[in-house]
Amino acid sequence: SVQQAIPIRKIWPDGIFQVESKYSRTFRFTDINYSIASKADKTEMFLDYSELLNALDSGCTAKITLNNRKINKEEFEQSLLIPMKGDGLDEYRKEYNDMLLSKISGTNNSIYQERYLTVSVHKKNIDEARTYFARVGTDIITHLAKLSSIGEELDAEQRLQIFRDFFKADVPQSFPFDMKAFAKKGHSFKDWICPDTMEFHNDHFKLGEQYGRVLFMEDYASYVKDEMISELCSLGRNLMLSIDIIPVPTDEAVREIQNRLLGVETNVTNWQRRQNANNNFSAVVPYDMELQRKETKEMLDDLTTRDQRMMFGILTMVHMAESKKQLDSDTETLYSIARKHLCQMATLKWQQVDGLNTVLPYGLRKIDAVRTLTTESTAVLIPFHTQEIMQPGGIYYGQNAVSKNMLVADRRKLLNGNSFRLGVSGSGKSFSAKEEIVDLALSTEDDILILDPE
Repeated sequence: SVQQAIPIRKIWPDGIFQVESKYSRTFRFTDINYSIASKADKTEMFLDYSELLNALDSGCTAKITLNNRKINKEEFEQSLLIPMKGDGLDEYRKEYNDMLLSKISGTNNSIYQERYLTVSVHKKNIDEARTYFARVGTDIITHLAKLSSIGEELDAEQRLQIFRDFFKADVPQSFPFDMKAFAKKGHSFKDWICPDTMEFHNDHFKLGEQYGRVLFMEDYASYVKDEMISELCSLGRNLMLSIDIIPVPTDEAVREIQNRLLGVETNVTNWQRRQNANNNFSAVVPYDMELQRKETKEMLDDLTTRDQRMMFGILTMVHMAESKKQLDSDTETLYSIARKHLCQMATLKWQQVDGLNTVLPYGLRKIDAVRTLTTESTAVLIPFHTQEIMQPGGIYYGQNAVSKNMLVADRRKLLNGNSFRLGVSGSGKSFSAKEEIVDLALSTEDDILILDPE
């Protein structure tokens, strides 16, 4: 049945799920302004993110998921527009609403992006799992705070909402999930999140009337650019991209790399011995052997002196479309984005079920195409782009220059609701504020020189 295709076995109200033999918990975290940061700030953010990856326990596996989901246009518009009150001022409200609707048409607000970190671990029972997640959760939220990203643990209803939005994106939600009410009626929580039908084919699948396809990163370039993840997620469709991270204990990793280096040195020695036996005493070691030796030494150096950890990583993504033709076109677009970064994306053939269970933030990994990475090479797949300001109950302040989304802010929620200044770095925000402060403080005819220490 469709319900059996969803691998969650048990759920608890605090958000811990049992998936197969593992327990998992999901954290949602906010975006940060990575793409417009200066080079020095980017480096600092990158190192802080590396610290977060290093903090992951070697007994667990982690999954970082970027979720692009389409928002219902009518709902979005209604959340922004000012309701009429019939108090003689409605003509002004109407004028404001008309202006707002004209602004919405030029923005990208049909897509909303969320970020999740799902941690899964093998434990004997729920109590052990709960104790473990309490400790790990504190570490994760603290490290995210260092990055100026706000992390929060998701409860069962919030986690199930993610799956419902994915499986039933085209079906309007008539009521929220209520665990007690479902239990009372004897209904399964899966009934609320399941699509009507699931059909899996060799290279795509269908959820109701929607088409989908799971891709994975087959080949990585030696040096991956940090913009790659943002570009893969820039497609204006419902999609999810997941990076699975399996930390390897450092002592095991060092032992493995030492054995590998020993093997490379043995191959070089045997090759030289063969050349000497043929009276060729001046032969240079072949380039591929020399490169293998250099890379292995570099990796050993990373693990022993640069506080790096070895990790196994895999990147998978699922994208949805209205038709098979649109799906094929989107797949080609994603292939070309990967090729631009000298990487290779491929479709999972006859593994669409396993691929889907790997991408979605259940906490499972069913695909074995893992690659050996270090902390920094994993951190290059950075999930940050630009911070959005979209507060419910707020009013329109302009457009985000990077994401092309609207800036909607509620000044009542600011630390100081009297002032709200927006602008890119160097546009003169702080200078104009200082100028205004001096103007207010010294109402005088004299000329005032403002010296900005920067």
